Amino acid sequence: MGGSGVSPCDLDREFAPQIAQLLATPPLQSAQEYYDELIRSKKHDGIRVSYSSKHGKGVCANRDFAEEDLILKDQMVVGAQHSLNKIDCVVCSYCFCFIGSIEFQIGRRLYLQSIGASIDSTSERHCHGSDVGSSTGCSGSTNGNSNDVPQGVVMSLMDGDTSLPFTDQFRLPSVVACPGGCEGELYCSQSCADSDWDSYHSLLCTGSKTEPLRRSALQKFVQHANGTNDIFLVAAKAITFTLLRYKKLKRQPASHESSFSLLMEAWKPLSMGFKKRWWECVALPEDIDSSEEDSFRQQMRDLAFESLQLLKDAIFDPECAPLFSLDVYGHIIGMFELNNLDLVVASPVEDYFIHIDDLPESEKEEVEKVTGLFLDALGEDYSVPCEGTAFFPLQSCMNHSCCPNARAFKRDEDKDGHAVILALKPISKGEEITISYIDEDLSYEERQAQLADYGFTCACSKCQEERPI
Repeated sequence: MGGSGVSPCDLDREFAPQIAQLLATPPLQSAQEYYDELIRSKKHDGIRVSYSSKHGKGVCANRDFAEEDLILKDQMVVGAQHSLNKIDCVVCSYCFCFIGSIEFQIGRRLYLQSIGASIDSTSERHCHGSDVGSSTGCSGSTNGNSNDVPQGVVMSLMDGDTSLPFTDQFRLPSVVACPGGCEGELYCSQSCADSDWDSYHSLLCTGSKTEPLRRSALQKFVQHANGTNDIFLVAAKAITFTLLRYKKLKRQPASHESSFSLLMEAWKPLSMGFKKRWWECVALPEDIDSSEEDSFRQQMRDLAFESLQLLKDAIFDPECAPLFSLDVYGHIIGMFELNNLDLVVASPVEDYFIHIDDLPESEKEEVEKVTGLFLDALGEDYSVPCEGTAFFPLQSCMNHSCCPNARAFKRDEDKDGHAVILALKPISKGEEITISYIDEDLSYEERQAQLADYGFTCACSKCQEERPI
């Protein structure tokens, strides 16, 4: 397939045996022990991960579920908000709940819209889902007119000097700064700030506490990702997650294992995800002819290699050199592409304006004299949710069906980045829990074409009924 051939990355050749081990499917017993321990530690006793010769890995019900029952709230291993979505939403960089206040959310967005108008007219900005090889969209555009709101009013919203009516009913956690001093990451609590620092961010922080040369290299990496495809930022978090786990394992006094066996153990949570090389599995954009497929896939590989070189300049660790091979990098990005895992958190700004709209007419008219200006300035996209990409360890084990018995769906009380799986119909103990990776209302041919990107032909009961004879 296009983009194969000799790798431009020397590490692919130097560490070929170790890379093969990292990318091998984990042994069945090791994987089963991992999932059993994960389910036990997270108290997800309603499910179990099981294996079959037909579908491989799957998730089964460990008890009966009624329709709309919560089956699972799954915490991500690694994830990130889309870069462009940060214009619309301020969320905790660790748990992805909205932070600050309704006023802060509105003011900051209007401020960024007002300064972004000039940026948009001079340069084209990309995100994961643009024309550089991904199938996931993102937000960042609006048809409002932030210039209608005086700049002083916008600043007073951001600074907390102006209060809007009824926002005390929509309180959000206070904003906590990054411990390393960078402006790009904010948190809902010191606990989330510390957890993010320990798990990923200490190696990716571009704040004043980072050594200048490394900070400069990181900034180049981030700039490249924001200008091409921000899925590279998620891949970088996956690598730093593994590096920091490796360092923690190495510090343990009882650790006499080799460096590579410690790296394999640190890599284990990510080893469980289904992977292919990104440039080989990414869907071909509609505007690219099939005759140009090889060239397109080669460009994707070259793009990933550019990104990897910039990341290596910033955080390379010779003890974990195989992690920085193009083969591993490509498989990490491919894992995010294939596992159909979107990070979505609904905006409290939407709830706020709905609340205003639901007020009694006599009260609403007065309130809208204050809030109407801001709603008009935000435009139709006033309620953009937090959007991103994440890898959820248990949700990613769920197999597809075009007539699924469960779905990923956030309830009103689900305010963070966890994946929430609800039962669509009664599920009996022992029954497999399935979700749909695609829009199951599409025609048989369209469904099969989309599922081909995941590497299988669906033979669920719906597909068997609709399959042309």
